[in-house]
Amino acid sequence: MTKDVIKTTKSKLKMKGWQIHSYGDVEELQYSDKLKMPQIRQADHCLVKVLATSVNPIDVAMLSGYGSKVLNAMRCQGNSIEFPLTLGREFCGVLVQKGMNVNDNSQLPLGQRVWGVVPVQMPQGAHAEYVAVPKHCLSPAPTNLNNEEAASVLYAGLTAWSGLYVTANLGGICGSLTGSGANCNNKRILVLGGSGSVGSLAIQMLKAQGAQVVSTCSENARELVQNLGADIVVDYQNPVEMETLRQYAPYDIVLDCSGQGPNGAEALNFKYQQYLTFSSPLLRNIDSSGMALGLLKNFGSLLETNVKSITQQKGLIKWGFFSPAPQGISHLKQLVERKKLLPLVEKTYKMEQMPEAFQRVKNGHLRGKIVVNVN
Repeated sequence: MTKDVIKTTKSKLKMKGWQIHSYGDVEELQYSDKLKMPQIRQADHCLVKVLATSVNPIDVAMLSGYGSKVLNAMRCQGNSIEFPLTLGREFCGVLVQKGMNVNDNSQLPLGQRVWGVVPVQMPQGAHAEYVAVPKHCLSPAPTNLNNEEAASVLYAGLTAWSGLYVTANLGGICGSLTGSGANCNNKRILVLGGSGSVGSLAIQMLKAQGAQVVSTCSENARELVQNLGADIVVDYQNPVEMETLRQYAPYDIVLDCSGQGPNGAEALNFKYQQYLTFSSPLLRNIDSSGMALGLLKNFGSLLETNVKSITQQKGLIKWGFFSPAPQGISHLKQLVERKKLLPLVEKTYKMEQMPEAFQRVKNGHLRGKIVVNVN
């Protein structure tokens, strides 16, 4: 083999991307055009050339070390080490290589445009030119979305889907196992934070199933949330409007997409069957207290908040989490293709602007997703 061929072969194994080598703030993000390209090491994995990705609040949190004890225990196996770490939980790209057990050429041929998610325990995320993920974490991308739109749906969408249909059991066993949703004609659901990434998709998912949706947001996002389909929109900064939430109680589900956490249920002066929050203290307790004591604190916290809620004649308080479930991906794809779910993209950044994208997410008050064009 000639030197030129050797050089060309080695160059193909390098890629551009962003990594962190320690936890901290946005300045910890480091760009390189000499990152090692991920390799398929398991028979059910796929290698994807990333065309677009996004920055989620979980990326900003993980940048500062959120969940480091639990997630590192999951991903640092064998000879693996904690750093460098590539963030990025979702993507749209092109399938370029498949493991030996990925033989579904009708749905996943090489060259297929796909969308997918990266499980949080994987050390190499989608903020790079290539990413390797298990087959169940991706599928053909909806043809009616462009790359940036397709890269903005799945992480928040699967978080909302898992919370509603798995944790809150909205669709019963059928809904959680098949992802087909449920008939929600007689359900009344309050979405706290309807203009955010998870809340905006949750509203559209619920309306597609016929639910009555009440939502809170800031005054300048009212029209946006109304356009998403919410039946009633309340300005959370207006005490008089917030008081009107009692008029529509009891709620089948209160879905906290605004980061209020379990303690936010105490402030609600009306009844509900379930209060579901995506801001649980689970990982933070373990980060601060270690695995054993952290798990004990989590059990105590969940028990305490539920005792208070039930004592006040309210409902159960539950914690919701992202789940890379293939049936959830399928459900979201069907909604997109039926034009029942429209992704919201606030702004698209270039690859070299990744720190700016992180800073925008960190600043909060988003009106849609922050997307990064990798291609």
